[in-house]
Amino acid sequence: MVNNKVEVFKISNQSKVFKIAFGAMFVALTAIGANITSIAPFLVVGGVPITLQTFFAVLAGLVLGSRLGAFSMFVYMMVGLVGVPVFAQFKGGIGMALSPTFGFILSFILVAYVAGKIREVNASLPSYITAALIAMSINYIFGTNWMYYAYQFWFEAPEGFSYKLAWLWMIPPLPKDIILTVVAGTFAYRLKKHGILIHAPNLTKQSA
Repeated sequence: MVNNKVEVFKISNQSKVFKIAFGAMFVALTAIGANITSIAPFLVVGGVPITLQTFFAVLAGLVLGSRLGAFSMFVYMMVGLVGVPVFAQFKGGIGMALSPTFGFILSFILVAYVAGKIREVNASLPSYITAALIAMSINYIFGTNWMYYAYQFWFEAPEGFSYKLAWLWMIPPLPKDIILTVVAGTFAYRLKKHGILIHAPNLTKQSA
């Protein structure tokens, strides 16, 4: 237990350059996760692509902490908005800000922040998994509501579109997102046990 704490302090006391580099890694991972089915087409199950954006947004918060995790997701969003094709289906550009699905991208900032904030208060395994699931819920709530209002106010809605239908669209990816989110929480906890953690001020409250 003592060794784990010492390792965590070593990681968290690294230079700003190290932390920025670690954050940049999550920007790259999120970009890869957005287009993972282009790299591995077999990751389409039942017609539903297994994208890993939410997985890496949650993981960023749990590993990097609330502030650096949220900042890394902000950088990911801005890189895409300036035209780098890092969003799903290799899309990018300022026009994406008006896309019905942009709310999901915007929510990654809050997803990482909330996941990291909960982990900073309590770093037990149940807390990691709870933080991950709450963060995923934020992604669904924010993203789905953005999509609904986008179709209502500035984007042409499909015929018969309604608030209920917007949520029905979210049912197919939900099981895989729940599974991946639990995996993210568990994986981040295992990383913490090996000292791979940034910005952990409440180490004295962590459980074994």
